[in-house]
Amino acid sequence: MSVKQRLDDDVKAAMRAREKERLVTLRLITAAIKQREIDERIVLDDAQVLAVLDKMVKQRRESISHFDAANRHDLADKERFELGLLQGYMPAALEVAEIDRLVAAAIAATGASGVRDMGRVMAHLKPQVQGRADMAELSQRVKALLGG
Repeated sequence: MSVKQRLDDDVKAAMRAREKERLVTLRLITAAIKQREIDERIVLDDAQVLAVLDKMVKQRRESISHFDAANRHDLADKERFELGLLQGYMPAALEVAEIDRLVAAAIAATGASGVRDMGRVMAHLKPQVQGRADMAELSQRVKALLGG
């Protein structure tokens, strides 16, 4: 079952169960996906849907840190709820050892020899780790291994 189909089924289930908060968040997710489909005039596949979800997860994490810093715990709790729901659709996170193995394989596959080749390595890795690893941390790991 695709991620979009799972989302649609969950929206219907939330409507039947009258789970207002969950329904609002699920509709927010489906709206973001549909907006991207309309903007790009395409039908998103699972990888592209995960990219949208990954972006939303990142936004929620940033919002939580800002709201906590401003002592707006009510808003931070709302963002945490949305983050938890979003993470339910994301694939399982990669272990550190698995990330290291994928980075080493990507460096070997691209023939990267220095930091100037980092873009090629990241382009090779992105489809494999999308939604399963933090891209900022991955970038730092690649840079360190390339001698940067």
